[in-house]
Amino acid sequence: MGDERPQESERSAGESLGQMFAAFGQAISEIFNDPELKAKAKEFGDAAAESAATLGRRFEDEDVKEKFRQAGAAAEDFGRAVSDRFKSERNP
Repeated sequence: MGDERPQESERSAGESLGQMFAAFGQAISEIFNDPELKAKAKEFGDAAAESAATLGRRFEDEDVKEKFRQAGAAAEDFGRAVSDRFKSERNP
């Protein structure tokens, strides 16, 4: 029973990754209003979601954890930069 919980969180992490790619791709394709980009982003998100089980198992590798920490930090930086950009436009 104790092993079920880590597998569930691993699966959730992999699924979350796939959902994140799909959402990001959707947002980018809408920003650029590009149907081809939208189709490619959907393909990429679908492939990541299908790979959730494999991705979840990889989350146990220390090297992979570190790479995802780096990716997370870069995503946070990007999000802050975009948010700050829009804040400055709203509050001149």
